[in-house]
Amino acid sequence: MTRSPNPTPNPTVRPLLRALMAAAAALSLSACGFAPLYGQPGVVSGLSSIHVTAPDGRAGELIREHLDDVLAHSADARPAYQMTLKLYEQRFPRGVRVDNVATRYEYVLTAVYTLTPTEGAAKPKTGRVRVEVTYDSADQPYASVAAQQDAQDRATSEAARKIQLELAVWLAKGKA
Repeated sequence: MTRSPNPTPNPTVRPLLRALMAAAAALSLSACGFAPLYGQPGVVSGLSSIHVTAPDGRAGELIREHLDDVLAHSADARPAYQMTLKLYEQRFPRGVRVDNVATRYEYVLTAVYTLTPTEGAAKPKTGRVRVEVTYDSADQPYASVAAQQDAQDRATSEAARKIQLELAVWLAKGKA
């Protein structure tokens, strides 16, 4: 029986080889002091115990929903933190045509948040995130409204993600 010069591994062995390579990479990263953000004690449980109070309006409801999703909010758990939000929205025309009608708009959302512990007299955490998105302005009125609402949804989703990352770092550092 002759052997081929480049034997291909058995298809059932490939996942095992990938897992071993991933384990070796993780081991080498841990040796240099790398620790995953969500591997720190208290980060995941701290994020899921935040109750969000958002302002009225479409943007307020959207960012509250996105924050509940990214923070993995547990409705059954007693909240350890209360977050209050203030939203500031701006819309700027961009790409103005010859007839002075904008073909694109820039939507800017600024979210200012305060995270207060529900128990104790700890100092509240405050922060501010800014998100800028653009969207096309269509000549049809309903298409333009839909584009603006999509931009608002994208901006609130990105703002929620930025807030989540800021809070995860804050919790991982021991609520400094």
